[in-house]
Amino acid sequence: MAIFRARRVLWRSFSTVSSHPLRVCIVGSGPAGFYTAEKILKTHQGSQVDIIDRLPTPYGLVRSGVAPDHPETKNVINQFSRVAQNGRCSFFGNVALGSSISLVELRELYHVVVLAYGAESDRVVGIPGEDLKGVHSAREFVWWYNGHPDGRNLDPDLKNTDTAVILGQGNVALDVARILLRPTSELAITDIASHALTALEQSSIRKVYLVGRRGPVQAACTAKELREVLGIKDLYIHIKETDLKITPADEEEMKNSRIHRRIYELLSKAATAGPSRPSSGQRELHFVFFRQPDRFLESYDKKGYVSGVHLEKTGLKGIGSGKQIAIGTGQFENLSCGIVLKSIGYKSVPVDDLPFDNQKGVVPNVKGRVLSDNSGDPTSFENGLYVCGWLKRGPTGIIATNLYCAEETVASLSEDLELGVLASTTRLPKLGRDGLLQILDNRNVRVVPFSAWERIDKEEKRLGSLRNKPREKLTSWEELLKVAGSE
Repeated sequence: MAIFRARRVLWRSFSTVSSHPLRVCIVGSGPAGFYTAEKILKTHQGSQVDIIDRLPTPYGLVRSGVAPDHPETKNVINQFSRVAQNGRCSFFGNVALGSSISLVELRELYHVVVLAYGAESDRVVGIPGEDLKGVHSAREFVWWYNGHPDGRNLDPDLKNTDTAVILGQGNVALDVARILLRPTSELAITDIASHALTALEQSSIRKVYLVGRRGPVQAACTAKELREVLGIKDLYIHIKETDLKITPADEEEMKNSRIHRRIYELLSKAATAGPSRPSSGQRELHFVFFRQPDRFLESYDKKGYVSGVHLEKTGLKGIGSGKQIAIGTGQFENLSCGIVLKSIGYKSVPVDDLPFDNQKGVVPNVKGRVLSDNSGDPTSFENGLYVCGWLKRGPTGIIATNLYCAEETVASLSEDLELGVLASTTRLPKLGRDGLLQILDNRNVRVVPFSAWERIDKEEKRLGSLRNKPREKLTSWEELLKVAGSE
């Protein structure tokens, strides 16, 4: 009942506002959402910004995507917290776009709606055996070890195999490899979910294969992430010497990209720095280049379970502008394993009444202005509807990338306001927060305001202090809503 009471207090406190401020609703409370809110609050004095999220917790991938052993990356939460505590900003968790309230309703209630809910699904490989047990997406695995309430029940089998294959060589793939291979004594002092720590402590995984379609020059990770995984203590690193041979086309790529050259240098050094073979019981990380999955293999002993990956060897083909793509060679080999983690990209999910480009997995837009359809007509905009973050540009970039993305979207919004494209806030008042809370109240939606999140935050830190951790995450919807609703 405390959540309902908090909502009604908020509702009454804003029902007395007599002016007609710019009312903005941001869907999604990750970095894209909070950077957008911060920019709007600074740019448009007197504006009111409401942030809604389907989870009862804010901060999106900063909470559920950043690896637990990267606490410094999570410091941006302090900045986002200050935004949420601004008197003109409100956070409402446990409000799902599509089920709690529709996009059409939000557009009726607010002058501006900014969609920033990211990518909560996965790209598929699209090959036979993808539905076998033991084949998971990296997103699911990341949610599992980060305590996301939708990832708690993943229960990956880490006991009955000593080998894991990760498809992909980007930063998420390296995060996953690091969590599987890093000593659990080091993970125990992070905010990793307890169920994941227990499973990793009992894990039999000793070998991890990172499989990429292209070569070491084209690896999609950053130097920082690569250095970290290469620096895991007592870890045997294996890279085939033949995979490190470079062509003139590779040289051209490295000439045009300092990052690619640095990645290649780090991998080359790692290939020769250690012993030629692992010692007994030593954990192993194998970089496998020039391979793409053809199908997942089913176990003979355990029907319905994965036992390996059938890989096709690839070669590189230039496509101009110093870029190369992988093409199959028709040669195949098997790689045995008991678990596969697909790290081939996140995918955004469309909602009703929203233009969506299914091929690209984004909302069609020009500088954040949502287009009415996929025709590409730059003059056909959805009035008052904007997009930011992965939903705008695809699942690329780091946290700070969303800052520049938000600046561009807010610049478009401001320009439209100045040009009179948006409905005048003086002639056309909108119900905004009042109307939102009225509808949610009528539908018995248990809204979690920021004050209720602060109770969750306080309890997680209290539980964490008992275990020498920064926090012990509450990992079920029931726990989160119970603590949110307690006084």
